[in-house]
Amino acid sequence: MPTTPPTRSGGDRSEPLGEFSYTDNALDFPLEAAAFSAIQGNNSPKDPDPTPPSPSPSPSPDAAVTPGTEPPEAHQDATSPKPDSTSLGSAPELQTLQAQKAQLLGELADLEEQIAILQDELLEAKHALSTMIREGCRELKERRQALKLSIEQLEQRQERIQTEMRQNFAGASQDLAVRVQSFKTFLVGSLQDLAVAADDLKLVPEATPAPAPAAPTPATPSPGSPSAARIPRFAEQSFTEESEEIRQLLDQYRTKPDYYGPPWQLRRTFEPIHGDRVSSWFFQQGGRGAVRSLGGRTQNILVASAVISILNYFYGEQLSALILANSPERLGEWRRGLQDCLGIARSDFGPNRGIALFEDPLPLAQRADRILRTGNLPLILIDESESTIDLSVLQFPLWLAFAQDPSDRRTQEFF
Repeated sequence: MPTTPPTRSGGDRSEPLGEFSYTDNALDFPLEAAAFSAIQGNNSPKDPDPTPPSPSPSPSPDAAVTPGTEPPEAHQDATSPKPDSTSLGSAPELQTLQAQKAQLLGELADLEEQIAILQDELLEAKHALSTMIREGCRELKERRQALKLSIEQLEQRQERIQTEMRQNFAGASQDLAVRVQSFKTFLVGSLQDLAVAADDLKLVPEATPAPAPAAPTPATPSPGSPSAARIPRFAEQSFTEESEEIRQLLDQYRTKPDYYGPPWQLRRTFEPIHGDRVSSWFFQQGGRGAVRSLGGRTQNILVASAVISILNYFYGEQLSALILANSPERLGEWRRGLQDCLGIARSDFGPNRGIALFEDPLPLAQRADRILRTGNLPLILIDESESTIDLSVLQFPLWLAFAQDPSDRRTQEFF
């Protein structure tokens, strides 16, 4: 009959003291797993004592154990507590591990706090960056709109200016030219009427004119008359002293110009070409003739100013210069040029003054005749714009005409 194997009582412990299974929770608690591993190493079974055990007394027959029961000694040994020799030795290590655990937990809390702080700072930085980008984009859009508006305004202004330019230069300028020409015509007529009216004024009593000869011949005053003594003949031998003085004055104008001299004296630079024209008119033509133009009215005015300055040196207030030009604009240029070269004022110009301006040769001839009859000396200066010379001008003792160069093909001026 089969026998039932003996059952292990509750007091029989086949495993060593302190053994703990940590395979399931080792990953969650690494420090506790390491501590219990050390405790198990200390509780592992040691080598048995080499001394042989003492022989146990053989059991008495009275103590025979029936099958299925344990001896009372074994039960007593199994139920009696055994002292734990490793519990005292593992306490310091456990405290150290617990201290390290507390330290690591504290560091972990600090790291989590730092992570939270960094996350807050990152959120603030993202918010600030997004705000800055949004503001920058808004400003760029506003500037773009402003630039577009400015460009549109400039384009509209350009179109308006181009339209005005086309209108002005195509149509309005023609109207303006017509108005200017009309005003010019009115002004020329008014000045001519004023000149004629001024010549008709009898401010000085005129002498009784002598009966005119049958044929128009140049007036030849008698040797004893006062006007005969005032009519110069620079080419004759009797004017040798005056000729020397004229050459000295021309040399002075060329070498030592006096820019701040008295009125009626030349104040501008006098070149040799100007001196040649003046010398030729005085000594070769005898003060009556035409010289070739120097290519511009300003240069011709400089030559005429030198002639006026020299004659004023000899005759003073008895000299009267009469300018002939066919337009008020040219007469205005003569007036400004003579003022600049001789240092005279505008009050020196007038019918009864030192210099008179004329557009027509007939009033000029009448004025020159009256000057001769009063015992003074007229000097007639004819602008280069005059293509012909009236015969009434040729009868007077002093006249200077500027003739254009035949090779000069310039267009006649109209202003």
